Amino acid sequence: MAVNISKACIGCQACISTCPYGALYMNDEGLSRVITDKCVECGKCIENCPVSAIELPAAAGRPAAEDVALPGGAAGPDRSVGLETPLSGDIARNQGVWVFVEQREEQVAPVSLELLGAGQELAKKLGVELSGVLLGNQVSGLVDKLYTYGADRIYLLDHPVLQYYRTEAYMRVFVKLVKEYLPEIILIGATTTGRDLAAAVATELRTGLTADCTGLDIDPRQRLLLATRPAFGGNIMATIVSKKHRPQMATVRPKVMKMGKPVPGCRGALVRPEIELKESEMLTRVLEIVKEQGDQINIQDAEMIVAGGRGLGDRDSFRKICFGLAGAIGARVGASRAAVEAGWIEQKYQVGQTGVTVAPRIYIALGISGAIQHLVGIRGSDIIIAVNNDPEAPIFKECTYGIVGDLFKIVPLLKEPLKELLEQIKTDLNRGQEVINCAG
Repeated sequence: MAVNISKACIGCQACISTCPYGALYMNDEGLSRVITDKCVECGKCIENCPVSAIELPAAAGRPAAEDVALPGGAAGPDRSVGLETPLSGDIARNQGVWVFVEQREEQVAPVSLELLGAGQELAKKLGVELSGVLLGNQVSGLVDKLYTYGADRIYLLDHPVLQYYRTEAYMRVFVKLVKEYLPEIILIGATTTGRDLAAAVATELRTGLTADCTGLDIDPRQRLLLATRPAFGGNIMATIVSKKHRPQMATVRPKVMKMGKPVPGCRGALVRPEIELKESEMLTRVLEIVKEQGDQINIQDAEMIVAGGRGLGDRDSFRKICFGLAGAIGARVGASRAAVEAGWIEQKYQVGQTGVTVAPRIYIALGISGAIQHLVGIRGSDIIIAVNNDPEAPIFKECTYGIVGDLFKIVPLLKEPLKELLEQIKTDLNRGQEVINCAG
């Protein structure tokens, strides 16, 4: 059996990127079709179809994935009941979702807080605890903050050897913790540090690792982590599962997951493992930390972004239009993959699955048609403003405000009104802060 796709399909590809099992594809006519042998009727594509073109066949007695009961008791969930394929004894011992809490100079990396929110959802679906793993020196003061962002338990190792990140020291500690406490899933931010640690840990544990994920979900029937990431240069979305090895590991890009709101007063369990560490046994030493100076391009943290695409025509137009508008309203510049591949701007400005994922308050897309790879990278934006001369451009289905027309005529007309509007907003916010301060 498989889902049915009606003639209402418009070929938007929204279902294809959300299918955890790769059971959907586009035919020569640009419409979605089903690979019957792969479809498990989980219903994910139905939820994401904007025109309700997909439906489940009438199949008596088959529960939807979200209706499967997760058994469990005081001794922990029973991993063999209700599963299509019962887990082996070794795998069944593992339980719990872990998030590696990356910190630097006693500040928690935002991606770790984002992953606590994502991990909380996964843990609920599995009926297990969410734990944070905090390594460092004199970082115990961060524990309470992690509880407020959803952690039920914190594994804290506070040691001078862990003052600075080193692959050997952090990997040795992390692997020892995993072998002792046996987590089911481990999530790590896809930062420079996170990517390095995740690869080392996965290699030492001989388990699978899905890197640079843009989506996470759970198959409750088999307790599998469904880790989705771009593949084949970002042209398709692949969902990776690790059926035979535990823990299941994934790194997740910053800004992909929405950071949850902290809940003041939350408390959880604190575990302080005893692990012997000696500086003399480390193969490397940190002699000096040198911070780079100058203007660094970091569009992931931008509050406003002006991004340009193929519709700008050439390099000169791209730079004149995008940098001109960005400079006028105090925004940073981004670009689509097409603009980068055309050589109009460096790759570090690229937004999307094969670039960086962003979540600004305002994202202005100029001449960007809105390929799925780009749209996934900007969906965290509060407001998306699109200007394009093609009324059928996919980006108009995602944007908050859309303008159909010649961007070379429209953008100059937008510059001053946007500048004045943003100045007014800043003024209103400052006045509001003054009132709050006076009331305080």
